[in-house]
Amino acid sequence: MIRRHRLHFRFLTLLACHIFTCGLAGARAAETAGAPALPLEHPSGEVPPVPAVSGIPTAAPAKLAAVKTPIEYPAEIHGLLNLGLSLTDREEYESAEIAFRQVLNSPDVTKPDLQSALLGLARMHRRQGSLTKAAAIYEKFLKDYPGSERSPDALLDLGRTQRAMGAYKLAIARFYNVINSTLKLPAEGFERYQLLAKTAQFEIAETHFQAGEFAEAGKFFARLRLLDLAPADRANAHFKAGYSFQLQGNLDVAVTTLRAYLEQWPDDENVPQARYLLAITLRKLSRQQEAFNVTLDLLREESARIATDPKRWNYWQRRTGNQLANDFFENGETLSAQSIYQSMAALSDDPAWRLPINYQIGLCQERLGNAELARASYQSIVDAPVGTSVAEIGEVKRMASWRISHLDWREKIGQQVTAFFETTTGRTMPIPAPTSPSP
Repeated sequence: MIRRHRLHFRFLTLLACHIFTCGLAGARAAETAGAPALPLEHPSGEVPPVPAVSGIPTAAPAKLAAVKTPIEYPAEIHGLLNLGLSLTDREEYESAEIAFRQVLNSPDVTKPDLQSALLGLARMHRRQGSLTKAAAIYEKFLKDYPGSERSPDALLDLGRTQRAMGAYKLAIARFYNVINSTLKLPAEGFERYQLLAKTAQFEIAETHFQAGEFAEAGKFFARLRLLDLAPADRANAHFKAGYSFQLQGNLDVAVTTLRAYLEQWPDDENVPQARYLLAITLRKLSRQQEAFNVTLDLLREESARIATDPKRWNYWQRRTGNQLANDFFENGETLSAQSIYQSMAALSDDPAWRLPINYQIGLCQERLGNAELARASYQSIVDAPVGTSVAEIGEVKRMASWRISHLDWREKIGQQVTAFFETTTGRTMPIPAPTSPSP
């Protein structure tokens, strides 16, 4: 009885050290809460993730390392396993590693708990970014426990780790091993093993995609969307199939696949990117009117749908509109470009976004011969208050001011030329058409 109380006391001491660690990290975070936030630059590719910042304490590892007595009771071992998983999810990796190694070093740990500790430690290293260590632990697990019912999980995560390391062929081989291993396991967990096999097929397709083997990826994703998967996975496979065909250069099939995806999964998270891909693919096929319609549909999407993920929608709206509008403008399709720019201006009231768009609208109006409308667009930029906006607004204001001066000069020259011909010939000379401005 005394021995049991002593062991529970050690476990409570370990938990107390963890609680103390969290309190210390929170106190340090509170001390620096007044620091100004650094500005974030929006990347050009994918929608930007929000990084999780977690303080790694310095006092906790020393205190946890001091507990070196053997662990003998299942409740204490299970508590350490759960603690290690929790610390991993909170990105407190040093403390999580100590918790898992306490279990591994226990002389009386059971085989299932030892496997859980190994897989938990590998997962921790993988989350931390120590991919070589994670791969080594997964390899050790598969060597020490061949035929284990948890081997498919280890193979699946080993394949994902090797893919992240750039070893695509090894990763694909591991995923095929997952499929083969599920065929040899007992029938009790049939549904779970079936799910693992489907997941492995999805990972094979994703690995081909990341390796740039888009033809293979498209074939695998096209097959996957016909399987009995969860709706979200089927939608993702359908989208990735269209994306793969587009990257492969099979544009007609890409258009058909992307259109079918948009009709079947209108509420999926990848819809805004799919519309972007569809618009630029139609543009490459010289189907300008269809590309124009898809772009306007994206820019004028219902606010209720955008509210589900505003950052993602806003990013793809801006990227699609800007790319297609500039393309139309450069190719002389000024009316289409102006319509897209006008729709883009309604996306935000932020001067850093709106003033450059108004400048582009002014260029379109100037090219179309609407000098007064162009002057009004430029003047709205010059008169706009800067406030706390970015420095680039000052450059846009200077460019708009120069365009106004250019319009005034051109109007003055036109009047002088008209007056000259009226006084010398008695006839009015037509004013030459204005030159097309550059965007």
